Amino acid sequence: MADDSYDRAGRPAPLEIRLKSAEKRLEIDFADGRRFSFPAELLRVESPSAEVKGHGPGQKTLIAGRRHVNIIAVEPVGNYAVRLRFDDLHDTGLYSWAYFYELGLTQERVWQDYLRALEEKGLSRDPKRN
Repeated sequence: MADDSYDRAGRPAPLEIRLKSAEKRLEIDFADGRRFSFPAELLRVESPSAEVKGHGPGQKTLIAGRRHVNIIAVEPVGNYAVRLRFDDLHDTGLYSWAYFYELGLTQERVWQDYLRALEEKGLSRDPKRN
């Protein structure tokens, strides 16, 4: 019998995923004992979608104004990923377990890089006010 705790590449599989809507967070427990808690804002601005990542190196789009974004649905995609639906209507990224795991390991650096990029461009985490 195969061990479902790890994928074919030897990465830990998720054991549980919890949407904490009131806290605007997604929590994932992995088979190796690691637990990651992701703010919805981070998952939105780091979406693995083409809209955010682009279609090649150097094409990433900086997404501003998402401080208050929330996840409204988590939909399974096969046994390797989920689609997150955000309340700003973004829903095109497929978040693989490997993507979540890597983002969890690098979350602090990724967040700081995001904040620095916003500052450099004169952008804000807050939505634009008209």
